[in-house]
Amino acid sequence: MTATPPSTPPAWRELLGREHLGSAIVLAGGVLVGAINIYLAASLLPTAVAELGGASFYAWNMTVYLVAMVITTMLTGRFLTRWGTVGAYLAGFATFTAGSLACALSPAMTVLLLSRGVQGLGAGLLSGLGFAVIRSALPARLWTRGAALMSAMYGVGNFAGPALGGLFAQIGSWRGAFAAMAVIGAGCGVLVPRVLPHSQDSGERVPIPAGSLLLITAAAAAVSVAGVVAGTPQKAAGIGVALLLVAGFVAHERRSEHRVLPRTTYRPGSSLKWVYLTLGLLAFGVAVESFLPLFGQRLAGLPPLVAGFFAAAISLGWSVTQIGSSSVAGQRAVRRLRVLGPLLLAAGLILQGLLQRTDPPVWLVLVWVPVLFAAGAGIGLAYPHLSVAAMSSTQDPEEGGRAAAGVATVTSLSIAFGTAVAGMLINLGGDSTLNAARYTLFGLGIICAIGALTAHAANRRSRTDPADQVSLPRAS
Repeated sequence: MTATPPSTPPAWRELLGREHLGSAIVLAGGVLVGAINIYLAASLLPTAVAELGGASFYAWNMTVYLVAMVITTMLTGRFLTRWGTVGAYLAGFATFTAGSLACALSPAMTVLLLSRGVQGLGAGLLSGLGFAVIRSALPARLWTRGAALMSAMYGVGNFAGPALGGLFAQIGSWRGAFAAMAVIGAGCGVLVPRVLPHSQDSGERVPIPAGSLLLITAAAAAVSVAGVVAGTPQKAAGIGVALLLVAGFVAHERRSEHRVLPRTTYRPGSSLKWVYLTLGLLAFGVAVESFLPLFGQRLAGLPPLVAGFFAAAISLGWSVTQIGSSSVAGQRAVRRLRVLGPLLLAAGLILQGLLQRTDPPVWLVLVWVPVLFAAGAGIGLAYPHLSVAAMSSTQDPEEGGRAAAGVATVTSLSIAFGTAVAGMLINLGGDSTLNAARYTLFGLGIICAIGALTAHAANRRSRTDPADQVSLPRAS
């Protein structure tokens, strides 16, 4: 028996009220620190290199972090089953805090890279838990609000990471930024036993899906390497290898008893695979934020700080739009938002490409901001509803937690893919920054537009497959 979601979603004040505020802080805080640290180091590295040396390792900083994140997001379900909600969260915050402290104390660039890997392991686990634990920490009527809050943390993190890193770099204290992250991680860890439910603590030894883990980790590594090597052929080869490894991962998962993603993903007629693809294509577009400051500085002559905030318009649009988007109820309206989101993101990126000029007038630069905001709004319209669709794809608690954690895995991997593809497109522009900007924005926009097709497929499947229509209790 199935039922429709509540026609009027609960107010934000219920999620952020006394009963659920502690859980919301811990879940959102875990996702936020992971998102902040994706881009935090990019602002700090020039200062760190001046002190530690190791400029040749510069580009590997984000690579190590993202690969580590992908590994532990895939193991989220295993941590939950083995240690329970509280134990898994304590492990995540402890690992993240230890990695952050090690970064702050690093005496050499090689140590900093290893420490970033440890930090990424903790951040990946926390990101996966943020979505997986919504099911047990919050009542079902709050899942959409919770998913919107978790998703918004990626947007806030993409905005706050460069800003925070730039602030500490400005005062010459790159170590202080990592120390601050350690303090935040430890503070959230202290809250964990007090606010999260002591559930799912079976102590069971769950087999690790070693084959799947190896294949997707290798894919993440290949695409991350593609993002840092020089030359278009080398980048294309890295992306090609990564795609082959992803195909191998899917083939292995289909026939394996021990999977990373829930078995529903591979069932004929299921909507879940289309939901994941749409989420991935939305996250793919976020990669452009890494390069917008470069375009703003070189084409418009913007100061670095101004260019950084200008680039964050996408994240701002993503975060702000979700406040309203998560209030939308009704299956027909939600399905429309899932399709509209990728279309708006793609349209914003393509329009931004059309507006690129060398030495543009001030009024044109000002127009760039709302266009990028609108592109980010496309993510905000669709992402929370797609996240809930993943969480609701099965009524089995273990499979549901795995499906929810898959949201973080897909997001992290897609950002890495998007960054590598953007780097290849920039190379195609050669010495012309204008051509590089246009190729990047047009290319990512076209790829993101495919998300409208995958969203349509997800909507069609969810209408015909009863297993994809999950009961959500009505708001009382």
